[in-house]
Amino acid sequence: MKTKTKKRKRMAAQTRYSSRLTSKFQATIPLVIRKHLHLKKRDEIVYELLSDGTVVIRKTTPLDLEYLKSIESTLTEWNSEDDERAYKNLQNL
Repeated sequence: MKTKTKKRKRMAAQTRYSSRLTSKFQATIPLVIRKHLHLKKRDEIVYELLSDGTVVIRKTTPLDLEYLKSIESTLTEWNSEDDERAYKNLQNL
């Protein structure tokens, strides 16, 4: 009796992938990367710029603490002494 062996799709050994920017600076994420990150339409991704110039791309999660820390400095409208006092009062309730 012959047994069938299931062939698994293996990710290619290549670790660098490229895409071209459109006139609107949009790029298609290569299929192998989309599959690796389990990306679906309307998913959000984060671009993290490291000090050595490397850019890391990853899928965000509903509560992505690293992402929230990275945008914290852009939320200056809630960064005042009045806001701190109001928040401290909420903690004491």
